[in-house]
Amino acid sequence: MLTPAQADAAIAAALVPLGVEVLPLSACAGRVLRQPVNAERDVPPFDRVAMDGIAIAHGPRREFRVAGMQPAGAPALALGSPADCIEVMTGAVLPAGCDTVVPFERLRLADGRAALEPGCEPQPWQNVHRRGSDARAGATLLAPGARLAAPEIAIAASAGLAEIAVSRQPRIAVISTGDELVDPGEPVLAHQLRRSNSYGLGAALALAGCAPATDLHLPDREDVLRDAFARELAGHDLLVLSGGVSAGRHDFVPAALAACGVRRVFHQVSQRPGRPLWFGAHPDGALVFALPGNPVAVLVCLARYVLPALAALAGALPAAQPRATLAQPFEFRPPLSCFLPVSLEYDQGRTLARPRPTGGSGDLVSLAGTDGFVELPPGPATHPAGLAVTYFHW
Repeated sequence: MLTPAQADAAIAAALVPLGVEVLPLSACAGRVLRQPVNAERDVPPFDRVAMDGIAIAHGPRREFRVAGMQPAGAPALALGSPADCIEVMTGAVLPAGCDTVVPFERLRLADGRAALEPGCEPQPWQNVHRRGSDARAGATLLAPGARLAAPEIAIAASAGLAEIAVSRQPRIAVISTGDELVDPGEPVLAHQLRRSNSYGLGAALALAGCAPATDLHLPDREDVLRDAFARELAGHDLLVLSGGVSAGRHDFVPAALAACGVRRVFHQVSQRPGRPLWFGAHPDGALVFALPGNPVAVLVCLARYVLPALAALAGALPAAQPRATLAQPFEFRPPLSCFLPVSLEYDQGRTLARPRPTGGSGDLVSLAGTDGFVELPPGPATHPAGLAVTYFHW
């Protein structure tokens, strides 16, 4: 049985990056960049005025004649005399002959003249964003693998790119199995359960920018599973299954996957919850995560293994997993890695993880109000308050 770290390595070895597509910049939010973004010009491309005020040539003078106005977006004016100043707006080109901007708040303006207020001692290049101080023309602003959030999209736009190469969105099928499951809104009998796993999986995937393309519910019949898996493997990059992977008589998922040519990479990880986790790869490139059926285990395995795998498939640069500090002692006796639900608190710059243990991997209700979970090393041990732990957000 693999440890979680060994499972990570086995998953990584099976990944083949998704293809690339070129999209308009406006359609790229949340995608992973697959090309370098280089500076079109120096950044900024000119000495840029950083505050509304007057532009002057630095010197001993304290009063100036206002000789003109330099708005943003207009060609640069030129200062005719050190006795003059030019009124300037934020974002404008610094007028030629000027090296200092004094903000309006430090001036007295009257009758076409500007005087520095007492105590105002301008310094050369103050309130001027110097040309090329952020980046030089041709410099790499974004490297392949960057996740395109608001700053990255704006940087690409500033480089003059109307479209960019990004990773193709993965085609994901979420499949739940089980004769006992009934969809919300349908009549439910005393011996049946609501189908909740697929809704939780779909929500988590959508929040990660990878909304599922398909949602299926299949009965506990090996022939039906086999036919459905073969069909979905042909049209998807990733199958995320829940249920049917333990050791019961009706746990047909591993056999049905094998019949479809899916190579088992591993089955079972030394962890709680989620020990029966199954992972495999099809020769045509599709990957399969078969998660246990209990809802807490489903959400833990998705956050711990599936979401990081999706980021790697997209070519995202590796990111350090956040760390938190255990807020109170927690005892865990089994010789397994423990995924402990927590709520986060903040104290004097520290992120504290407050244990919120469930009543078992079927106790979905206890997850309400939690932020995620932490990974504790195998027991038996009492993990002390103050222990630094790795944190995973739902």
